[in-house]
Amino acid sequence: MKIISIIVPVYNEEKTIEKLLGMVKNMEVPLEKEIIVINDGSKDQSLEALKKINGIKLLSHNQNLGKGAAIKTGLANCSGDIIAIQDADLEYNPNQIPDLIKPILENETEIVYGSRLLNKKNKNWEIPTHYIANKALSLLATILYGYKITDVETCYKIFTKNVKNCINLELNDFGFEIEFTAKACKNGFKIKEVPINYTPRPYSEGKKINWRDGVKAFWYLLKFGLS
Repeated sequence: MKIISIIVPVYNEEKTIEKLLGMVKNMEVPLEKEIIVINDGSKDQSLEALKKINGIKLLSHNQNLGKGAAIKTGLANCSGDIIAIQDADLEYNPNQIPDLIKPILENETEIVYGSRLLNKKNKNWEIPTHYIANKALSLLATILYGYKITDVETCYKIFTKNVKNCINLELNDFGFEIEFTAKACKNGFKIKEVPINYTPRPYSEGKKINWRDGVKAFWYLLKFGLS
């Protein structure tokens, strides 16, 4: 049976991580599940909570290195034929992953993005500037890379082992989203987008990406697009 590796980067998510991983474990997919959780130097009780959870492969950074660094650690330690990125908060419901992997299982594509913007029901964006910035980033990515992308910053990036082996990731921060997209397009991979539900959370509940990450994202788009 094929394996799906679900990579979960964690930084200060003690309030949601147990429930999130319970949902991942109970999710029904026609594949063997490998759940890889990377504690990225959390300063709260996330690591202590994770040590009590069975059925996961737990890896840990001694200090906070960034989402990209956590994902790279996960990729270096996964064995899946298909890899899925899952955020540790509850903005993205993992029960959507079965629908996201279908185009890969049916040999339609090797990369699937879960697009929040393709689902017209997702109108309650907690931070409107994030919505505007993501629209602008996605438009610029479409222009630079020649593929129509509506949600370049989505957490849900699902891809095959072949894609993992073809893309050399460098960035350690939230720039992972841009770098992966840029290098996937430049390697000739087709990205299929599937509508997903999205429940945003405010900064008061732990949201971490900020305007500085947005500025860097535009820089990374140009850097990888023009290099």
